[in-house]
Amino acid sequence: MTHSPLFLQDTAPPARRIRRILIANRGEIALRILRACRDEGIESIAVYADADRNALHVRQADRAFALEGSSPAETYLNIAKLLEIAARAGADAVHPGYGFLSERAEFAAAVQGAGLIWIGPDPAVIEALGDKIAARAIAESVGAPLVAGSPGPVTAAEARAFAMAHGLPVAIKAAHGGGGRGMKVAWAMEEVEELFHSATREAETAFGRGECFVEQFLDKPRHIEAQVLADRHGRVKVLGTRDCSLQRRNQKLVEEAPAPFLPPEITARVLASAQAICRKAGYSGAGTVEFLLSSQGVLSFLEVNTRLQVEHPVTEEVTGIDLVRAMIRVAEGAELADETAPEPRGHAIEFRINAEDPGRGFLPTPGPVTRWQVPGGPGVRLDAGVTAGDAVAPQFDSLMGKLIVTGATRAEALARAARALAEFEVEGVATVLPFHRAVVADPDFARDFKVHTRWIETEFRADLAGHARVAPASEPGLWRGEIEIDGRRHRVGLPLALFGSAPAPQPAAAAAEAPGTVTAPVSGSLTRWLLPEGQEVAAGEAIAVMEAMKMETRIEAPQPGRLSQLVAEGSILAFGAPLARIVA
Repeated sequence: MTHSPLFLQDTAPPARRIRRILIANRGEIALRILRACRDEGIESIAVYADADRNALHVRQADRAFALEGSSPAETYLNIAKLLEIAARAGADAVHPGYGFLSERAEFAAAVQGAGLIWIGPDPAVIEALGDKIAARAIAESVGAPLVAGSPGPVTAAEARAFAMAHGLPVAIKAAHGGGGRGMKVAWAMEEVEELFHSATREAETAFGRGECFVEQFLDKPRHIEAQVLADRHGRVKVLGTRDCSLQRRNQKLVEEAPAPFLPPEITARVLASAQAICRKAGYSGAGTVEFLLSSQGVLSFLEVNTRLQVEHPVTEEVTGIDLVRAMIRVAEGAELADETAPEPRGHAIEFRINAEDPGRGFLPTPGPVTRWQVPGGPGVRLDAGVTAGDAVAPQFDSLMGKLIVTGATRAEALARAARALAEFEVEGVATVLPFHRAVVADPDFARDFKVHTRWIETEFRADLAGHARVAPASEPGLWRGEIEIDGRRHRVGLPLALFGSAPAPQPAAAAAEAPGTVTAPVSGSLTRWLLPEGQEVAAGEAIAVMEAMKMETRIEAPQPGRLSQLVAEGSILAFGAPLARIVA
């Protein structure tokens, strides 16, 4: 990838030259930004929570400062701490990455109010487009395609009334959300109220505001988006399309550019609508305009993400444009040479490498990474925030890194993907690698492209149970080693009991053996009991909600009986720890 001559002339005044950037983020995106800083000759300033003290982005930065705390609210979401560090470090600009405060208008305004350069769109633009209702109004004003939706925030009763008037399914969305957070889809009328409250809780936690609106949901649509780059002089350039249809829990897993098998007229409308929306909003910097495309060809505007996207590397690979460096230069005042859309060169696919177990419904699996063997070769890029010896913290996102493969054609990119995924080995935590290996071999994705946003839930059939978790070398009770069979080496684990040295049972494990015990399916916090102590429950009835790595998991009763709560709301639980007992 090379940095294309995007700019006609450098119109930045000397006072806006950026020399030192505070990166208000963590993990692989912090590394991505600091590498762009290094390419531009700019000093990088990292920040870190307690759990990230020895993280890769901290080790690689020119300087790093502690945020003194463990939770997101204490650290990467703490505006006062971030600005204090920026002043102490002598930063003259802030790059927010994605997630955390990247789409908070108040953070952008606070950065500018402190006399620093904000690398992103203006606060007023973030406010207008971050409000999904206001963004719909902008899209409607420029003639972008739209499905029916509520004119403003709704109550649970109003959401139910909308569903009755317009039919199911309906999407309940956080008005100030993004990235799949605070979005729930109701497929039955009795789900609407419960999912409305779940969406508002999730939105309040993630974005500080719980207002939700409702709109028609296109069943089994493709998720199509356009990458936009705009300068501060009114020029808007659309850098092509992406397909991000492979998702679980409204979170993307696989993305590619350009969007494959897209009719030319749909491509043209996506690009034109994205440009018109961003021009109307006065956008600047990198951003993404997202759409849904039904199997019947109905196209509808979804939202604008006023930040860099996780999947930006696939666009970089097929355009040759370094989007992070472009964002920095736009923030300095540089001018786009023109508004013509570049022709994509080849095809790129990104696979998100998350610490999740696809064999158990993609449950998060935080913990230490004991092995990190990465692939290489032509057409392979890896943007990762961890390496062997690091740990995936339960209080943050499950994304460990992104594998990006590029080929002259989609077929070549898929072949390279199969090779790279086969080479990639991670131990210590479960990952989605087995899912990715199955996907690239699935004809619905690789050949016929029948995928949609619910394909994983409704049609993906590979049996991944038992394939995702690889025991770390130091796991108690296991001997680790390699054996050779017919010229092939296999990594194996054998119980130490075979050698007469089995470890004593742990207290938590012993408690979990009691009949009716409910254990934590993830490491995380018990956010809410859904039923009171002593309540009679049916088998399979939801009794509690846990949150881990920004995802909610419903806990169900394994048998009928009376609920006995063993821990309080807010408790932090390890995977497998007892949280309740159902007394028959």
